[in-house]
Amino acid sequence: MQAVQYRAFGQRPELVEVERPTPGPGEVLLRITASGLCHSDEVVMSFPEEGYPYPMPMTLGHEPAGVVEELGEGATGVEVGDSVIVYGCWGCGVCAMCADGREQLCLRGMVSPGLGRDGAMAEHMLVDTPRHLVPIGDLDPVRAASLTDAALTPYEAIKKVLPHLTGGSTAVVIGAGGLGHVAIQLLRVLTSARVIALDVGEEKLAFAREMGAHEVLESNADAAGRIKEMTGGVGADVVFDFVGIDPTGATATGAVKVAGAVVVVGAGGGTAKVGLLAAPYDVEVRTSLWGTRSSLLELVEMAHRGEVRIETTTYPIADALRAYADLHDGKVRGRAVVVP
Repeated sequence: MQAVQYRAFGQRPELVEVERPTPGPGEVLLRITASGLCHSDEVVMSFPEEGYPYPMPMTLGHEPAGVVEELGEGATGVEVGDSVIVYGCWGCGVCAMCADGREQLCLRGMVSPGLGRDGAMAEHMLVDTPRHLVPIGDLDPVRAASLTDAALTPYEAIKKVLPHLTGGSTAVVIGAGGLGHVAIQLLRVLTSARVIALDVGEEKLAFAREMGAHEVLESNADAAGRIKEMTGGVGADVVFDFVGIDPTGATATGAVKVAGAVVVVGAGGGTAKVGLLAAPYDVEVRTSLWGTRSSLLELVEMAHRGEVRIETTTYPIADALRAYADLHDGKVRGRAVVVP
């Protein structure tokens, strides 16, 4: 079968032929119908060889949608032919975080398809247990695949700070791309906050407004000051940074109000500077990693109701390398999705 693999350090992924996997006891074999691309893949492929945490080669793709094709011995809870997406946080199932349903924070180290196990950028994929499958019914798998990360990650980040997003509040979304465009939609559905989106370029700002942002601003050194002006000098109640570089971290702490909240989600390698004299008093600054399986179930129901929609740019698997190049160059509208 065809698969897109990361095979050599410092090189781009390759489209290769590999053997079709066979499910072992308790495992499930999916025929992949769609696989979302993510900037996290770019981060993984930038890791140095020394200390690299994953097997090599590795099939990429941690936003899978598929159809159950074969059940390993003892695998129950799903049936052959079921249309599903895959909850990507595969914890140990035993530690305190897993017991609390937060497998993304597994104390023994979470793995994921495409991030430690062979992923969904292929014609078939193995899932370790049926409990990591979420049925999607008649949802379009191309749009449903990225619910597993592009929607789950901002949803979890927003849920953590909902007490700040009361009537009359303001929420800022920095980066209106793969995750940010979903965050805008979720903020509009879950809260009455005024949503201000920051990005670079008229096309991306127009996209943010299309997704529901009340106001849009160019993401630059003046953005924090503009947000302060728009909020009567007070600042935003919550700032979500979906980029995660030093300049956006500075914008986030510069735009948030006293006793507000900053949530850093982007994996850009930067920081948000925090200190008694470096950020507003009593500000809450936190990171947020992926989300829980229960949150993914909630998102699937929201998608059925038309309350959240992933905007996608679709590529056949033969063009997966172009998809990664377009993602890297910022040419993707919403989420890039590869279809076998």
